[in-house]
Amino acid sequence: MNVINGAVTAIFNVLLTPLEAVGWMFSLIIVSGIFGVLALVIFKHISNQKGIKAAKDKIKGHMIEIRLYQDDLGQVAKSIGKVLFYNTKYIGLNFGPFIPLMFPFALVAAQMVVRYGFDPVPIEAQAGSLLAGEGITLKVEFDEDHKANAREVQILLPNGVEQVSKVARIPSKGIAVQELVATAPGTHRITIQVGETTEVKLLHAVDPAAEEPAARPRYMQPERTGSFLMSILWPAEDTVAEAGISRISFNNADIPTAYPERDFGWLPGSGPVGVLLWFVVFSMLFGVVALKPLGVQI
Repeated sequence: MNVINGAVTAIFNVLLTPLEAVGWMFSLIIVSGIFGVLALVIFKHISNQKGIKAAKDKIKGHMIEIRLYQDDLGQVAKSIGKVLFYNTKYIGLNFGPFIPLMFPFALVAAQMVVRYGFDPVPIEAQAGSLLAGEGITLKVEFDEDHKANAREVQILLPNGVEQVSKVARIPSKGIAVQELVATAPGTHRITIQVGETTEVKLLHAVDPAAEEPAARPRYMQPERTGSFLMSILWPAEDTVAEAGISRISFNNADIPTAYPERDFGWLPGSGPVGVLLWFVVFSMLFGVVALKPLGVQI
């Protein structure tokens, strides 16, 4: 999955550059619209268009029968049964072709989330000024067969990241945690060592008080995962594959992902949920507009 994610990310880096020059929201709208139209084109070629049209016509015909023969309860009952039958057939004809579209939908939607769903964490001047629970918690989780590896975890912090607490290791639960804070802007590489195995988790930070803030990272995600399915949702960093680590994640007491959710300005919503919502909405809007020109039965 890392190869696929890497290739998709590289393609989006190239394609989105001119769009993001106008604005990230413009980029989200255009990508959503293009995906909606392309999904319709693909749907047209992999679905039974004649069958869908026939089912719709049958439903309309039997609905008219119900209206015309409303005084004949027997005929009405038969017509209702036929409406339900063809409605089920219609749903099946539409649902089947959508299944192969789910994977490209997930790939594109995930790219939108990691690019536009979050803001970098704000820096703190001094880690010593924070109380327990006010920093960012880095959590390393192990799978069921490697819980004992939690006792070997060492977390190495780069310049610009300081600890708020020491590493807490809980082998019985297969987790190790440390509270930390970013004290300098930039992209920080936090190293997690488990025996001879080394993994890295990126932490993106920004100084909100700077007159000229550093350039915003192109993409960021709050976790790395060892799961194939979850790796589809978090494509910006490779999956964790060593020492039985199942997940490396950030969170804090106020924000489950540690990264603040990005504000959408004039659009309602924010963060990953907002990105997914508007990705679906704009995909559907562009798709509805393109239905007749493309001659798609849906």
